[in-house]
Amino acid sequence: MIDHAHDLDAVREATDRLLSATGKLDDAALAEPSRLPGWSRGHVVAHLSRNADALVNVLQGRPMYADSETRDRDIERDAPRPKAEQLADLAESAARFVDAASGPADWSRTVTLRNGVTDSASRIPFRRRIEVELHHVDLGIGYELEDLPDEFVTREIGFLAERFGGHPDVVSTGVADDKGRTWTTGGGAEGGPVAVRGTAPELLGWLCGRRDGSALTVEGGPLPALPPL
Repeated sequence: MIDHAHDLDAVREATDRLLSATGKLDDAALAEPSRLPGWSRGHVVAHLSRNADALVNVLQGRPMYADSETRDRDIERDAPRPKAEQLADLAESAARFVDAASGPADWSRTVTLRNGVTDSASRIPFRRRIEVELHHVDLGIGYELEDLPDEFVTREIGFLAERFGGHPDVVSTGVADDKGRTWTTGGGAEGGPVAVRGTAPELLGWLCGRRDGSALTVEGGPLPALPPL
């Protein structure tokens, strides 16, 4: 069951960790490359600020972004700003999101995100948490997948396993971590079943495209190639 209030508290905690970590950077460090191809750390921070405002749009019944071009242009515009401006925007946009997600509302309603994706409004705080946690890792400043809260890691594995479930390019795949937790995904492509095993952080890294899966054990065929998120 989705716990909207818990997820909103977790977003606050993740945001505080992110703000504390980025506060230790200087302008030069923000301009350095992140782990995301073609993006500096400034791009990542700018994206997180604009994503918060985009999710406010979703919660208030507006399009998430005007269009893809506007989204990309806004990130490029904001990426080179000085640290003080970046951090102020990150904190203020995060506060706007929390305010929008804290008021009384029908959290069972369906909302529309980018590219026509739909979801329950109650899962928007978790989606924001995904953005904050994974992009914190993408900054490459000492916060790794192994540092993510275990509860978040296992839930995000389940979220991604559901996302790739039945995908036409992914064979039937059983996923298990070293603590005995299991998930299933894929099933839309011929072949399999494939069994993939490893630690929860390594499994998450493979599923979210942050690691190549070389640390995982695979049986029944090659490690499935997953589509980009």
